[in-house]
Amino acid sequence: MARLHVPIRLRWSDIDAYGHVNNSAVLRLLEEARIAGFWGHDPSDVDEDGDLAAPIIDGRPGSGTMTVIAAQRLEYLASIPYQRRPLDVQLWIGRTGGASIDVSYEVWSPAGVEPAVLYTRATTALVMVDAATERPRRLTDAERAACAPYTEPPVVFARP
Repeated sequence: MARLHVPIRLRWSDIDAYGHVNNSAVLRLLEEARIAGFWGHDPSDVDEDGDLAAPIIDGRPGSGTMTVIAAQRLEYLASIPYQRRPLDVQLWIGRTGGASIDVSYEVWSPAGVEPAVLYTRATTALVMVDAATERPRRLTDAERAACAPYTEPPVVFARP
């Protein structure tokens, strides 16, 4: 199976008075990675190789689907210092339900930095919602097929 690797740059405003990324800013980092992985792309959006990556769930405005967060859990393992190179946010599908998926994350130091540091583990429960009715809807066969290559066991937290 494969994980999505989404490079996410820190902003100076993400840093708090203690000199590390604030816990609320980590939620934004996860959101940015999730949107990069799940939303459809505009033709001008290409990756580093010049390829247009297909989304797992097309959640763009006008797509007919909204993804609504039902729950989130984060475990901070190390403080994230400010750094100019983008963090390596890895995400995968930890569980697929009838109308929801659980997205698992690991936030790592920038790619190529040694030793690699795992800063945060997290999970987000996303419910698929029909944009017209604003009611939950079941995942389609196409969405399940798009999730399959990115499905791994869910993140395991140190504290139950």
